[in-house]
Formats: sequence, C-alpha cells, structure tokens
Amino acid sequence: MNKVYPSAAAALDGLTFDGMTVMAGGFGLCGIPENLIVALRDSGVKDVTAISNNAGVDDFGLGLLLQTRQIKKMVSSYVGENATFERQYLNGELELEFNPQGTLAERIRAGGAGIPGFYTKTGVGTLIAEGKEHKDFNGETHIMETGLLADIALVKAWKADKEGNLVFRKTARNFNPMMATAGKTTIVEVEEIVETGELDPDNIHTPGIYVQRIVLGSFEKRIEKRTTREA
Repeated sequence: MNKVYPSAAAALDGLTFDGMTVMAGGFGLCGIPENLIVALRDSGVKDVTAISNNAGVDDFGLGLLLQTRQIKKMVSSYVGENATFERQYLNGELELEFNPQGTLAERIRAGGAGIPGFYTKTGVGTLIAEGKEHKDFNGETHIMETGLLADIALVKAWKADKEGNLVFRKTARNFNPMMATAGKTTIVEVEEIVETGELDPDNIHTPGIYVQRIVLGSFEKRIEKRTTREA
C-alpha cells in the first residue's frame, strides 16, 4: 500500500463530504497542517465540525475556512487570535464547544484509545459542567467528558518514512500525535520523507499503523503574534 500522495489535494481526494468532522493538529500556528487546511478549503466542503486547540488567525490556518464560512462548529480551547471567529460566534453564525485545554487533549487521546468517556475535576462548578454527568470520587466531584473521534485527522509532522512512522519536533507535538490516533483516516503532511527503516525506532513518536496518507509539504511557518521594539 503506497501511503505517499503527490499533493495535499490528492491526499484529501475521496474523503471529504459536507457535515464531516475534522481534527487539525498544532498549537497556535506552530505545527499546523497548513497545506492540508488550504486543500480542505479548496475542496469546497461545507458544514464542517473542526476539532482544534485554536482556530488559527484571520488569514491563516483554520481561519481560512472561517473566512469562507465552511466551518459550522468549532470544538476548541483557545480562539482569542481570530477576529473572524469572534464575529461569527457573537452573531450566532458559528457553534462553539469550549473545552479546558487539558480536557480537550484528553478527549482526543481517549477517542484514539477507544475510551468513550472519562471523569475529571476540571470545570466542576462552571458553565463547562452544565448538562454533564457528575460523580464523586474520594469525596470530590468530577464531571464526565466524552472521547472525540473525527472522520479525518489532519496532522503535521517533521519526518515520516514511507510506512507512515512519524517524528515530531518540539511544540508541534502538541495535539498532533494524539489526533493521529483519533481519525478514521489520518493524513499527515511532513517536511521530509525518508525510506522505511531510516528512522531510529526509539525516536518514532507515532507508529505508521495510525497513518493512511502522507504528503510532502512546503511551509510558511508564520509567527502568530510578532512583538518588536525599537533598537
């Protein structure tokens, strides 16, 4: 089975449909699958539920799909850098399922591990807990959160071999490895593809069993918020 595809658009071919759920890895603008996000926008798919720590910025990352109103719902932790997101949400045009950041990470990890739900203290007594099952453990109240799965997981890694074994670098390890396990189909864009066997087995972060499609990308690696001072 050849997992390497010639382009991001080819890697998405046959997988997109209106109303689908998509996971997109990364943290801020670091380690986001920027090529696959552009290809998803260009596919014209509508009514997407996007699971991502954040929503990019107005003209980059998932912000591109917000601009074209292809996202119906965001399942996120932090959305503070995107004015388009704010405007659509406040106007009632975009659904939002807010999660504490650790809870979001664990919901994705649980989904990938086949765990349908788990209990956590985080969010007890807040709006997060409304409508959720409460249960006491060792005298403390917890709420139940459900695992998350997606129709496709869009992942950014540093290196892959042709079998889909992945190596991530630094902050790009936020959300990407766990999302790779939680997609019905996982598509990975990488900076380098090597021959199978070239990666040190002890340094592989995600085994290729989780990966169905790989594409070699070129990356802008934009800075989310640039702060400068006069010399």
